[in-house]
Amino acid sequence: MFFNSIDFAIFFPIVFFLYWFATQKNLKLQNLLVVVASYIFYGWWDYRFLTLIAFSTFTDYLAGIYLVKMHDITKRKLILCISITINILFLGFFKYCNFFVDNFAAVFTFWGMKIEPYNLNIILPVGISFYTFQTMSYTIDVYKRKLEPTKDFISFAAFVSFFPLLVAGPIERATNLLPQFYKKRDFQYANAVDGCKQMLWGFFKKIVVADNCAAYVNIVLNNYNDHYGSTLVLTAIFFTFQIYADFSGYSDIAIGSAKLFGFRPTRNFAYPFFSRDIAEFWRRWHISLTTWFRDYLYFPLGGSRNGMLLTVRNTFIIFIISGFWHGANWTFIMWGFINAVYFMPLLITKKNRINVDIVSKDRILPSAKETFSIVTTFFLTVFAFVFFRAETVSDAFNYLFTIMSPSIFTTPEFGIAGLTTIGSILLSVPVLVIIEWINKKEQYGFKKQPQNKILRWAFYILVILTIINFAGDQQGFIYFQF
Repeated sequence: MFFNSIDFAIFFPIVFFLYWFATQKNLKLQNLLVVVASYIFYGWWDYRFLTLIAFSTFTDYLAGIYLVKMHDITKRKLILCISITINILFLGFFKYCNFFVDNFAAVFTFWGMKIEPYNLNIILPVGISFYTFQTMSYTIDVYKRKLEPTKDFISFAAFVSFFPLLVAGPIERATNLLPQFYKKRDFQYANAVDGCKQMLWGFFKKIVVADNCAAYVNIVLNNYNDHYGSTLVLTAIFFTFQIYADFSGYSDIAIGSAKLFGFRPTRNFAYPFFSRDIAEFWRRWHISLTTWFRDYLYFPLGGSRNGMLLTVRNTFIIFIISGFWHGANWTFIMWGFINAVYFMPLLITKKNRINVDIVSKDRILPSAKETFSIVTTFFLTVFAFVFFRAETVSDAFNYLFTIMSPSIFTTPEFGIAGLTTIGSILLSVPVLVIIEWINKKEQYGFKKQPQNKILRWAFYILVILTIINFAGDQQGFIYFQF
């Protein structure tokens, strides 16, 4: 069930009504409703994969129970290893099985031994990378005694399957979200309004910006060899805005939806295109994933505590694995590797923490130096996202070689997706940037509103009419495939 679908438009109000008017007086019943609604929401794609969520939930719930009972360190490590292994095996089978089979066969072919790989017809369960990491973080935190294991199975099942966050995050920590299921939640009008505004901002980004950019990007990339280098540059820029508006739009809708049910999820994006270097970009992009890898992989590997050589090694490991997390393709690994290379000069010169505050915090416009840094960082990400979007590494290099050809000096083909589409892109992208710049101190783009009630409602109506009139053809959310 997509957020931008008629199904969700019917499903959401029904769940909202039952949640606040039929079950509010009984916390367990309210949490049970969350579980049932979440399973319906997820089962809308394919009910067979509900068994995976249920199994993952039972596994880590039981692991938490046994971890608190065990005091012997060897037994506790064994339980943790069993839990992590089960989760990784499920994730690995559904997401990476054919990748490893193909590459295993390719290695033998390289050495002259022809092997025909047998690929399984595996359907990737939507959101498996997200809820698997969510349950793993619970078990690891219980093992480290950062969190008391829950005995309330319904609350834990609600935490794992909470439908706004289920299929594309944010990847919540049990330390933040799980305790919110233990407490009685009262409807608060201000929180509901805040949630609606954030959802509206998310729908604008997804439906107007991302879907229109997707229409142009898909046409060009279906046969990129037939287009000029200038058009490919424009396409790469449009894809960068597409993936940002698509994924951060999903996150805003998800977080806004959760607020309407009385929850406070983790922020997932913090205006990454205003970053002044790559280190700052990664502190602002997909925050729940980058902090997950930092806390559960980078720090256990030693972080930056054991000298520069090991710090460099650990940095490459988390970037490459982060790339591989996105999909079973060498293009994602290459994308992670490129970002690690970007990161190296900052790491080696120990300048990776110089830009931790908001850009131009007390000024309307950035300085010339800040503008240069922002633009440079943006185009570095555009270059890397070419590999993210490409079907193969060879396609990515061919794409870049075409950009570097003399055709770069031609006029881009603006009209190939239709005048309405290109007009919507050229209007909505600057609007996106301006609104986010105005709200750069806030949690999301529509946080600041006109104080006058009439002007405020006129603004809401204008946004809704813009979404209706400038909507692109409906596209699935990009991160559903991860």
